[in-house]
Amino acid sequence: MRVLVIGSGAREHALLWKLAQSRRVSQLWAAPGNPGMAALAECVPIGLNELERLADFAERQAIELTVVGPEAPLIAGLVDVFRARGLPIFGPTQAGAMLEGSKAFAKELMETAGIPTAQHRTFRDPAAAFAYLEEHGAPVVVKADGNAAGKGAIVALDLETARTAVRQMMVERIFGGAGEVVVIEDYLQGDEIGSTALCNGTSFVPLVLTQDHKRALDNDEGLNTGGMGAYAPLPFVSAEIERAVHERIIAATLRALQERGIAFSGVLYSNIMLTERGPMVLEHNTRFGDPETQAMMLLLKADLLDLLQAPARLASDSLWHPGYAVSLTLASGGYPGSYRTGLPIEGLAEAGRLEQVQVFHAGTALHDGKLVTAGGRVLSVAAYGTTLAEAVERAYEAARLIHFEGMHYRRDIAKRGLRALQSQTD
Repeated sequence: MRVLVIGSGAREHALLWKLAQSRRVSQLWAAPGNPGMAALAECVPIGLNELERLADFAERQAIELTVVGPEAPLIAGLVDVFRARGLPIFGPTQAGAMLEGSKAFAKELMETAGIPTAQHRTFRDPAAAFAYLEEHGAPVVVKADGNAAGKGAIVALDLETARTAVRQMMVERIFGGAGEVVVIEDYLQGDEIGSTALCNGTSFVPLVLTQDHKRALDNDEGLNTGGMGAYAPLPFVSAEIERAVHERIIAATLRALQERGIAFSGVLYSNIMLTERGPMVLEHNTRFGDPETQAMMLLLKADLLDLLQAPARLASDSLWHPGYAVSLTLASGGYPGSYRTGLPIEGLAEAGRLEQVQVFHAGTALHDGKLVTAGGRVLSVAAYGTTLAEAVERAYEAARLIHFEGMHYRRDIAKRGLRALQSQTD
């Protein structure tokens, strides 16, 4: 089968790496791809939002399946363009992608359908938002309504931080049009987890639960990022809670979309807070998570192509290897703020020789034949282990072999899971 993966990050590299293992895949392309992906596929220089050019390429190459990694082309309507031409593609239509493209839309849908989520208010006028903050107080979460590349949610534990977030989003427009509308919601406490499901209308196959680490620094300090690492499965989540996530959140969301005439297909990836009142949705996404996907692909036993094309035909107990997987983001100095690029990267060959370790490229480029940094999140080190501690150690062992100037990463990935496993043995 001829397969095209759209995207250029570590998530897409991981998907490509897993697809390359399928016996049914005969040829792979990546658009636009990255230097790491070039070892597995032919990279074609087409931008994520060049929808018609992507469709032209898929048509010309007789692509039999296109897999979309990032949210931007989905929100822009890439699936609609492909389907109008009869081109096979995995992902939701533009209407379905609104679940991620508009926080206000997602909140209104959940509220109407009775899906558990934080109380919220939506604002188009900065003055009204400021007045609400004075009345409501902190802590709150301030969210840009539109797509802000994973950085549009500010947890404000005090009023000054909340005011600053509203001002930056609605007045200074640091996220452009994404901050024209802002959602202010109650701050929820508990363990935050990720739920991933492959969906087709109101039917779905749930994948393994994950836990991301969004803050830049250890102990969940520092600014929000696109994700500094993840692990799976989660030893502190009971089967009862997992069933509640499936029934009250995934199934209920798909039904609510169906009632609005939206037959959702593709990935529903939900950030969920496990509160004292049960699982509650923080936000919905309509694509695979990053860095969750990198860990999941090492844990996945099934053929990814089979899973994407006909997930319902695969038994859930045959999807995964026993054990654990971890991903660790290696970031540029200063990320998620300003950072330098073009810095030489060393040690990839040594790290790649470690057992059960894969290094996926995110923000990398080739300069005069040498690999250099080209983004905030530069590399994603993923590792598998029969135990969580083993997976964590392998990821950090690989990270210690890699170097570029200013490189930083969190040293406490999977700490919550390790603590839960320790308590179970005490």
